[in-house]
Amino acid sequence: MAAWSERLAGVRGVLLDISGVLHDSGEGGGVPIPGSVEALARLKRSQLKVRFCTNESQKSRGDLVGLLRHMGFDISEDEVTAPAPATCLILKERGLRPHLLIHDGIRSEFAQIDTSNPNCVVIADAGESFSYQNMNKAFQVLMELDNPVLISLGKGRYYKETSGLMLDVGAYTKALEYACGIKAEVVGKPAPGYFQSALQEMGVESHEAQ
Repeated sequence: MAAWSERLAGVRGVLLDISGVLHDSGEGGGVPIPGSVEALARLKRSQLKVRFCTNESQKSRGDLVGLLRHMGFDISEDEVTAPAPATCLILKERGLRPHLLIHDGIRSEFAQIDTSNPNCVVIADAGESFSYQNMNKAFQVLMELDNPVLISLGKGRYYKETSGLMLDVGAYTKALEYACGIKAEVVGKPAPGYFQSALQEMGVESHEAQ
């Protein structure tokens, strides 16, 4: 107990991942990790602020929260920092019109974004939409731009589903980086700015969080 008390001294908030921490995704929405529902409930009863920082880019934030609540987790949409809404803010601030290489599950997040005459590419975990045709189209859009901008919703190598390990967006982002000779801008983990935005939303300084 003393060790935990010392470790939590000065801590005001906790950042939690979702996939692989609260649940494993998969068929039927996946399954909660044993003990995770109870652990989150215990955190929520404490004095600590809790925020969820995810790279989920196959489900909208609303759909993700609905799934987790169905599993028994005490979680609300305004507690979740997700890459798609964060990317939309960046696109609007910079006047960017994206060609979207994304999963249909998050397309609704970009409903208010102008995608005509693209001047950048946004890539996410597109799942089965990572076909040669779709990758090549993204490549062609980037190569036609004088100042190509590639925004990647996370840059993970792989993630775990109940059926096994799955290739993540990072491998496809690397392919476009290599082919186009550019560097992607990452919106999501492990970009430091993504964690910082989650801390700001919590009202907690980095040295006060775990």
